[in-house]
Amino acid sequence: MANISGGSAKYEGFGKDGKGHVSTESGALDNQPYGFNTRFEDAPGTNPEELIAAAHASCFTMALAFQLADKGHSDGTIETTCKVTLEKDGDGFRVSKSALSVKGGGDGLDKATFEECAKTAKDNCPLSKLLDTQITLETEFTG
Repeated sequence: MANISGGSAKYEGFGKDGKGHVSTESGALDNQPYGFNTRFEDAPGTNPEELIAAAHASCFTMALAFQLADKGHSDGTIETTCKVTLEKDGDGFRVSKSALSVKGGGDGLDKATFEECAKTAKDNCPLSKLLDTQITLETEFTG
C-alpha cells in the first residue's frame, strides 16, 4: 500500500527579488509566501527548512506514539521540536542537521522504554530515512 501526498510551489521573479508561494494538496497550506526574505531575513512566511522541520517532528512523533503503543502504553503525551540547519556548501547550501528534541511520558511508562522507543522512532520514521543528513535526538522523560 502506497500513500502519495502532494505539494506545489510557484516562484515569480528570480534571485533575491523573487517571491514564492507554497501549497499542500490537502489545503493545510494554501499559497503561503516564501522566498529569500522569509528564508534569510525573518520576513513573514515560511521556508523549506521550516517545512522539513515540521514534517520531521510530526513523522517522528507519530512513529514514537506507535512504538509506545506496541509496548502496551495507551495514554500519555509526546511533544517534539525539530531544528533544521541550513549552511553554506560551496556555491550553494545544504541541510547539515535535523535536531529532534522530544519530551513525554505516560501511563506506567519508564524512562528506559521511552528512550529506547524514541531511538527506534528516530532511526525508522519515514522522514528520518529520507533525510541524508545528521539526525540527533534529545529526550526528556516526564514520567
